[in-house]
Amino acid sequence: MEGPAIHNDKTISFSWLSKATIVEIISVLFIILFIYTGISKLMEYSIFKEQIAESPVLRPVSSFIAWSLPLIEFIVSLMLIIPRWRLKGLYASLALMIGFTIYIGAIMAFNKELPCSCGGVISLLSWNGHLIFNSIFITLGYIGVRLERQIRRSIKNNLMNTIS
Repeated sequence: MEGPAIHNDKTISFSWLSKATIVEIISVLFIILFIYTGISKLMEYSIFKEQIAESPVLRPVSSFIAWSLPLIEFIVSLMLIIPRWRLKGLYASLALMIGFTIYIGAIMAFNKELPCSCGGVISLLSWNGHLIFNSIFITLGYIGVRLERQIRRSIKNNLMNTIS
């Protein structure tokens, strides 16, 4: 059973609105996460850089990561705000969360004593807490990508039906 729909010139189905709302919520959650952690990393730049340098793998590129990671988080947030770039922003969000999770997995496997360099209150999580937190955001990112693709496909089909 589908909810209310407007027919005639414009077709809007309830399920499409629900999908759009879910994508908006997911996008806002990622924006809050990335803006918050990006600002936290920049506010504590020297500590963030030191913590990255403690990782033997990241030590050679710690300066680069210390300034580029917050910048990337801000760019991805901007992509999520702009509807035309939202799908790419969701893919980028998903990729970042997967990358962070792989890094956490490596830390857990090789050196649990390394400090978290996430920024803000998120750095208070245990490594297991980080895995759970990241898994939730990976799931949200996956759902966001799937729904945004469905929305775009639906809009494209509606346009094609309107034209023909």
